[in-house]
Amino acid sequence: MSRASLMVTALFILALVGAYSVYQPFLLSLTVAVLLSMATFNLTKHLVDFTGSAKVSAGISTLLMTLLLFAPIVYLATVGVSYIAHLDKQGVQESFAALRALVEDLPLFKGLAHEYMSDEKVAEYIKLFTSYLTVAGSTGIGFVKNMLFVVLFYFFINYYGNRFFDTILEILPVEPQRGERMMKEVSATMEIVFYSIIVTAIFEGFLFGVMMSYFGFNGLFFGVIYGFASLIPIVGGMVVWAPVSLYVWTKVDAQTALMIASYSIIVISIIADTFVKPMIIEVIKKDFLKSTLQINSILIFFSILAGMSTYGFWGMILGPAITSFLIAITKVYIDYKER
Repeated sequence: MSRASLMVTALFILALVGAYSVYQPFLLSLTVAVLLSMATFNLTKHLVDFTGSAKVSAGISTLLMTLLLFAPIVYLATVGVSYIAHLDKQGVQESFAALRALVEDLPLFKGLAHEYMSDEKVAEYIKLFTSYLTVAGSTGIGFVKNMLFVVLFYFFINYYGNRFFDTILEILPVEPQRGERMMKEVSATMEIVFYSIIVTAIFEGFLFGVMMSYFGFNGLFFGVIYGFASLIPIVGGMVVWAPVSLYVWTKVDAQTALMIASYSIIVISIIADTFVKPMIIEVIKKDFLKSTLQINSILIFFSILAGMSTYGFWGMILGPAITSFLIAITKVYIDYKER
């Protein structure tokens, strides 16, 4: 390596270190914005062809993304505060008492019921929950700030899309064909994961909201909550329908509670989630995305689980992206090794 090349490399590394020190607070938002732009690449491309303007296309896609990200959270923040302010603490205690009475007949859980479901413990739980809400409020401000930066970066990345990704391809230390293949593989994975998340949240949230409306509750509120909860790996919507059923059982009647629980398990968890949702995602994948990429659903599941455990809400995007990038770079390494 010549002296000039060595100097340029050193200056480039120095510039990267300096940029990292300056932009480090925005790296998460920028990374998420890049991945979201990759996930909506086909949509943006169709919008550019339809409008004939990259600026208009970026504006429309950013508006859609803003509605997807902000509208449900703002709605929950406003309506949810009203629900919490009118929380029936006596009803919560009665629900715990009913659950305690059920499990007391089981020898294995009798001691646990008395230890963790006593009236004093329930009062502590309510107090602890209230304190968590205070912390969540302060954390929520930071989350909203990150979301604003995600939307801002998302607009500019879409606006300068081709130039942005061409620059990334030039920086990658691989041949252009391999770099493009890596980008396409990560982009295809992100598209499938992104639309799977959207379909899951809207479809299952809608089903739960319709049922809650039928029984006289705020269907939109509970539907949005269930939509977010359905994205949680393993437990999913159970964190919503289980406490709701228990509360309805103590405050309304057992028949309504059983109908809510049965509907959530049979219609949403088994029929909709296991059979209908994969069919919808397959239609989106083949007819809308025109993708033939085969992705292991178990791998995607664990990547979302690991991502959310590490990065929280944004982990459902970062987890699959990092995993797909690892797979892509591993394939490139194997190709080089075989040579």
